[in-house]
Amino acid sequence: MQPDSGVVLVSGGAGYIGSHVTHVLKQAGFTPVVVDNLVNGNLWATHVASAFRQGDIGDADFIRAVCKEVSPMAALHFAAFIEVGESVKDPQKYFTNNRDKAKVFFDTIAKNGVKNIVFSSTAAVYGEVTEPTPICESRPTRPINPYGQSKLDAETYLRTIGSVKSVALRYFNVAGAEPSVGLGEAHFPETHLIPRIVLPLIDAPKDVRDALGLAAGFRVFGTDYPTRDGTAVRDYIHVMNLANAHVRALRYLLGGGATDIFNLGSGSGFSVKEIVDAARKTLDRPDFIPGTEPRRAGDPATLIADSTKAKAVLGWSPEYGVDRMIESAAAWHRSQIYSETIIKRANAGSE
Repeated sequence: MQPDSGVVLVSGGAGYIGSHVTHVLKQAGFTPVVVDNLVNGNLWATHVASAFRQGDIGDADFIRAVCKEVSPMAALHFAAFIEVGESVKDPQKYFTNNRDKAKVFFDTIAKNGVKNIVFSSTAAVYGEVTEPTPICESRPTRPINPYGQSKLDAETYLRTIGSVKSVALRYFNVAGAEPSVGLGEAHFPETHLIPRIVLPLIDAPKDVRDALGLAAGFRVFGTDYPTRDGTAVRDYIHVMNLANAHVRALRYLLGGGATDIFNLGSGSGFSVKEIVDAARKTLDRPDFIPGTEPRRAGDPATLIADSTKAKAVLGWSPEYGVDRMIESAAAWHRSQIYSETIIKRANAGSE
């Protein structure tokens, strides 16, 4: 196993997951250099990096210049658009960035000496799931939206580069934050379950809730699924546990590990009702009784990623449960930088 040192290039390191991974990399002794065009990333999230260079992953000259400057020994790739609904409305945006620009990035860093790449992928590459069993890596990949397809295309291309060893990490929902170092998610629009529950319960500023469409509070869609409590079950991982998995994947490659794919999951998932109950307890809101709506078309009852292989090969397992996700998310969403970021993005979107 190689020592935890050396320069690591982190594309999209000003984003939610990328910034947390950058923080953990630096804690471990690596020298993370972030490249990000700040389209969705935030400049304030780069303070945990050893260095930051603003530019686009599809700009080969820019990436080549950064490689020449810092001589990275490895890279972690996060720079991608992630909204499924938007990908259906504007597929070209997703294929251009998530697939085509990723190819430019991979080719450029490979030609400049990078031999090991960790790719932040998604369990959306598996597509429609009809069986409630956890999804393992051998499940056929049949994406049902441009987001999943664009990530799968990038994954597939990465494995064709003969000079590079890579790990693709596939996972569903990420939650939580690391507010003690000023890191958390600031998505606009906000489509993720835990922030949509937490923000109304912590009495976030009205202009923030209005901007995110949360003025009416949170509602549960479907209470008659064939699950343990009737509500849909989904996989959630605390962002710091996910960051740890990326660092373990990097160590695996640097230690001689071969190109591979790993699913990351909680094992049993969490139902919507369980998250509601946890929010009620963690945030001391016994009055929290969300309204209910019928099931949404196309929502499967259960989506869980099987992380048995990651546990066996990488020695990884999720440490934090849903209580920690909610508690840390609440602390982050109370911060001034979060509110300012959302209002800034909302105002920019209305111009």
